[in-house]
Amino acid sequence: MSPAANLFDIKSASLDLLAVLLRSSDCAQLEAALETRFGNKIDATQSESFLLDLDAIDTPASLDLDQIRALFLAKGIRIIALRHRDMAVAEIARQHGLAYVNTSASPRSELALPAASEPPAPATPAAAPAPATTLIVDRPVRAGQQIYAKGGDLVVLATVNVGAELIADGSIHVYAPMRGRALAGARGNTQARIFVQSMQAELISIAGVYRTIEQALPDSIQGKPTQIYLENERLVMTALGE
Repeated sequence: MSPAANLFDIKSASLDLLAVLLRSSDCAQLEAALETRFGNKIDATQSESFLLDLDAIDTPASLDLDQIRALFLAKGIRIIALRHRDMAVAEIARQHGLAYVNTSASPRSELALPAASEPPAPATPAAAPAPATTLIVDRPVRAGQQIYAKGGDLVVLATVNVGAELIADGSIHVYAPMRGRALAGARGNTQARIFVQSMQAELISIAGVYRTIEQALPDSIQGKPTQIYLENERLVMTALGE
């Protein structure tokens, strides 16, 4: 075997992504909706990778994907894949250098962005399911690691480093400094919560509603015991013990 044959291997892998559910092809409306939701953003080099779900778009071929991707990137959302029920979208994705995911392959959660002129549908609170299991992790979670508690809560007893990711269908409890990303209620449980002993997270999400942390948090929360929950479709962070 030649030395070149050992330079790389091809292996199976799975990639979990947050998804953006697009409901309008109007770029002007989309820009306004993004501005309303995120305000002035950030250095685009600090972006997160997302899947763009086009299932609500009847004619995805008519989309100005280059402009749409640029609008999202300006808010720190890097589109790397498209999802749609029509396999013809695979060719559109190829033309733009993106991956394609069929509708049957679901990401871990969705961030829905309605058009600016369309009021979002009122949320129907989901009943909190009884966790089937609780996954307990007693060692540090390193950068690049992803831990998923399927069907239940996740409890971490050691530091979660920058670049690490915690995902749970239920709530997330971190009894140590939390410096990575935490995504609770991954399958839509709006009653899930995130509890951390030392709040230093770079991203938090509950049932697909997420927030990146670029600026210092208030002194009452930064580095302090904190809980995060959903209230009226917004993430609320409060100091524990108050």
